Amino acid sequence: MIFPRKAISIRQPWCHHILFDGKDIENRDWQTRYRGPVLIHASATFDGPAAERREFEAMHPQSHLGGIVGMVEITDCVSTSQSSWFYGRYGFVLRNPVALDFIPCKGALGFFTPDFDRSLLKARKEAA
Repeated sequence: MIFPRKAISIRQPWCHHILFDGKDIENRDWQTRYRGPVLIHASATFDGPAAERREFEAMHPQSHLGGIVGMVEITDCVSTSQSSWFYGRYGFVLRNPVALDFIPCKGALGFFTPDFDRSLLKARKEAA
């Protein structure tokens, strides 16, 4: 498997929804011309109140904060969409999500090249 060099930070629970629940749009206030695969970096902060975070973590103990959790392909950037996940000014259209084993690393704004040992990247094995 070939892994992308670029990454984008996304807060939980949205990373989880991209990887496991069919979230096909990443909402942003900025647009991009980039098309192609990106690593998904789960931000160190959760998007929501503490009670929601505790509930999310109890339901999804395999979800992580502060590192690489998956990868996805960006196929378009739109300002309107029929997707129920779209609510932003712009939406990055997402396809082909793949969960990866968690690798802790620091995130950044926009697209960035994460600093970690790339030999650690591998697709996550799901329980049967």
